[in-house]
Amino acid sequence: MTTRRDFMATAALGASALALAPRAAWAAPAGGKPPVRFIFLHKGNGQFPSFLVPPTLSKDEAATEAKKGALDLDLMKHELPKWMLPIAAHQRDTTILQGLSGKMCTSVHHNWCAALGVFKATERLSSIKWATVDFELAKLFPSPMEHIEFACFPLEGGNARGSMNGIATGFSARGPQQPNYAFGSPRVAAQELFKSLSTDQSLRSQALLGRAGLDFAARRERQLAAGASDGERLKLESYADSLDAVRARDRKVDAMADAIRPHVPKLDAKYLADEMTTVDRQRGHTEVLLAALISGLTNVAAFTLDELGHLYTGLPGLETEKVNLHDVGHNKGFGKLTAEEIRFAVQRQHMAIVDTIATRLKNAPEGDGTVFDNTMIFYFPDGGETHHAVGTEYPFVVLSGKNARLNIRGRYIRLPNYGDAGHKTLGNWYTTLLNAHGNPIKHYGDPDPGLNRFGHDQTGPIKQFMA
Repeated sequence: MTTRRDFMATAALGASALALAPRAAWAAPAGGKPPVRFIFLHKGNGQFPSFLVPPTLSKDEAATEAKKGALDLDLMKHELPKWMLPIAAHQRDTTILQGLSGKMCTSVHHNWCAALGVFKATERLSSIKWATVDFELAKLFPSPMEHIEFACFPLEGGNARGSMNGIATGFSARGPQQPNYAFGSPRVAAQELFKSLSTDQSLRSQALLGRAGLDFAARRERQLAAGASDGERLKLESYADSLDAVRARDRKVDAMADAIRPHVPKLDAKYLADEMTTVDRQRGHTEVLLAALISGLTNVAAFTLDELGHLYTGLPGLETEKVNLHDVGHNKGFGKLTAEEIRFAVQRQHMAIVDTIATRLKNAPEGDGTVFDNTMIFYFPDGGETHHAVGTEYPFVVLSGKNARLNIRGRYIRLPNYGDAGHKTLGNWYTTLLNAHGNPIKHYGDPDPGLNRFGHDQTGPIKQFMA
């Protein structure tokens, strides 16, 4: 017999799981302005801060950089590091941000939602303290799906290990003890997100049957709740509310059908296969991500480009290798490439993805400009400054459209070193994003007890970044 719990567990493995929390009704932002979009791209295995330093710093600037002193430079007057050359066409929109610390986060090996939530995170649901910053931003710019997550899942440890093609626990969180779910397969993502609008009759039939099942289940839960004890009634009503939220989401998608349908992704056959290289998986996910953003299904997406336990395949020069990123973190090379050369190749591939996203959004018209004008793209490590990081630095590459609400575009910024006056944390950075976009929160995330001995106030936004 299928129980209510069985039904909900099954639903959690479909696109419905992306909408189990109550959400605001979709509406255009006040004043008729386009919504702001946020794309969070994170990588495993840390990120060497030295990799982000422009090679053309002056002698004095290089000396300050070596001491991790404060810098704020015009990026257009410098060359990008070579691995970042795929985004050279977007240099004017790019910010390289160094010096943010995150010692309050989990920063060794598998980091789960720590870097997006600014707290210590483990595989235990009880470690999730609150919604990650991407979900908080999604609340400010409502959309039918609210938030969509993609992942190149790990096979050797970490989140959802062994589930490359399914829908499994992701790296973001909807709220306290509420992990998000991420798509591991571009094919599954496209089918689940767009099946009600598909020209494939079988997929549309599946969508209609699924909706009929949700309608029946929601009615049944409320009937059972009417005669249940107080404790059981609350559980039943919670299930029914979750199902109603999914139904409401589907109605919003239907209302936008004409706008969404032209953007239904038509994936190349290689992105529909169960077996594909990491590089192709990243490209396939990117196609679905772009379709969801441009169509208006969501305004916020998170994409785990790789994780420490992921076995990388398809890298140029290593096409026949399965590259273990954990071994690379321990300075092991593969094929003819050293560990540092592999890091370079991986990050250059990541920048190719960033270029694809930025270029396509710049070619998508919106109002008097483009979708990119109202978009921010973040690329960062999920675990700090190296493989065995301590969290003193979380380097960021940020691409911002011309309507960005932060004053950071086109700059190389190094904030003061850990413990120095003016030093800032991931919490300050995310507080800045939230404050700039309408959430007046005093501070987002946990504080760092280690900074207390320096006597600096850790709360609030980074004021010089506020436009």
